[in-house]
Amino acid sequence: MKTKPTAPQNIDEYITGFPKDVQEILKKIRATIKKAAPGAEEAISYKMPTFNLKGQYLIYFAAYKKHIGLYPVPAGDPEFNKEVSAYKAGKGTLQFPLDKPIPYNLISKIVSVRAKEISGKATIKRKKA
Repeated sequence: MKTKPTAPQNIDEYITGFPKDVQEILKKIRATIKKAAPGAEEAISYKMPTFNLKGQYLIYFAAYKKHIGLYPVPAGDPEFNKEVSAYKAGKGTLQFPLDKPIPYNLISKIVSVRAKEISGKATIKRKKA
């Protein structure tokens, strides 16, 4: 009888569940997110590494057999949309193939845009209160 694998309790546990080469990619993605949004807090949500900012989810990432998934993708200007279009996999989802270089600079941009979106929402909420 199979038992369900236990969900990771933190991002370190999540990362150690993958082969060494994928672990290195995940660690670098984590560091990229931390640098782009220093105030973000780490969590696990839906069994995936998650970063939250000001009480809202900022970004999720997850490793799969052939790619790394990143969620959600913010809407940006046409140039930004063109840049992410090579990785679009679905509504609000990007997939970075493991057999190609991971675009860490793009991940940093995405996190920065998401952080600005969240900060804008937080500002609006404060003004209404």
